[in-house]
Amino acid sequence: MAVASLILASSSKSRASILTHTGVSFSQVPSSVDEEPVKASMANSGATAAQCALRLAEMKAASVSTLHPEAFVLGCDQMLDCGGRWFDKPKDPVQARTHLEDLRGRKHSLFNGMVVVRGSQTIWQYTNHAVLEMRAFSDAFLDQYLATVGEQVLFTVGGYHFEGPGAQLFTSIEGDFFSILGLPRLPLLGFLREHGLIST
Repeated sequence: MAVASLILASSSKSRASILTHTGVSFSQVPSSVDEEPVKASMANSGATAAQCALRLAEMKAASVSTLHPEAFVLGCDQMLDCGGRWFDKPKDPVQARTHLEDLRGRKHSLFNGMVVVRGSQTIWQYTNHAVLEMRAFSDAFLDQYLATVGEQVLFTVGGYHFEGPGAQLFTSIEGDFFSILGLPRLPLLGFLREHGLIST
């Protein structure tokens, strides 16, 4: 099967949407990396959330690169850290509610890692972070929010759909909008231009 020069090693609808709306041609091939053991091992070794995000991004890209060595394979990961605790994507609506209750009224950081692998060689990597402050919303608002977003709440760390109603959860953000969505767009576009994958 023919593939585009760029492959997104992720099943993320949000990241794919960002690339599509930016006008970037790509294929989407989800990686087979089991994230949980990696996170546990890195946490036990004292790694930071930023280091873990970058490592997972590299592993995802590398796993897909073995199948498509000719392509530029982009791996991405995002970690949420609140007071030293790492949050994962909620497994169900009950856990999503618990996560949002734990984050309510507090600041947390989102750490992004992006890595491009070609021919099993890492040729580019990038990290950044955003800081978000969640407001002390009422239980009634939380009920309304969860009912409105439905299963979308399960697709992001922290359980918020920031590009939609989830924006109402926050009082302030420090960082790039696309970084919050998990794909820092401008640095990636710079890399793609440098390597002839998009027009200069």
